[in-house]
Amino acid sequence: MGQQQLLLLVLGVIVVGIAIVVGITMFRSNTQSSNRDQIISDLERLGVLAQQYYKKPISMAGGAGDFKNFALTAIDTGNADGSFKASTQPPNDADFMRGSTAPISTSAQEIYIIGYGKELGNNNRQAVKAYAAVTPDTVTITVMN
Repeated sequence: MGQQQLLLLVLGVIVVGIAIVVGITMFRSNTQSSNRDQIISDLERLGVLAQQYYKKPISMAGGAGDFKNFALTAIDTGNADGSFKASTQPPNDADFMRGSTAPISTSAQEIYIIGYGKELGNNNRQAVKAYAAVTPDTVTITVMN
């Protein structure tokens, strides 16, 4: 083989290697974004469930104008997207926990539903994290990672 042919072969191997690395990076980015979108969608759905609970009378298993005793069902605390929990306190990085079925124990006009994804988030060390601040009229999503 001549030097020109060897050079073309080496160049071809380098181009294929770069293409593989770019493909893997794009795939990871897509799975991260997809998991984040799924967590946000689940948080919006769970926020609406909390609002329904708030507006229903006690006789219909609701809160009658309060989030007290609202709880996520065992099905709602985890799925293929991630884990979720409800709390009266806004989350911070230190207390992000996996799902809990404990009901809200105090009277509350605002609750937080916290979602913890299965893919690594923006920092590539911790999982995707987001939470929904739920009031009787609004569901506001905040992405943490």
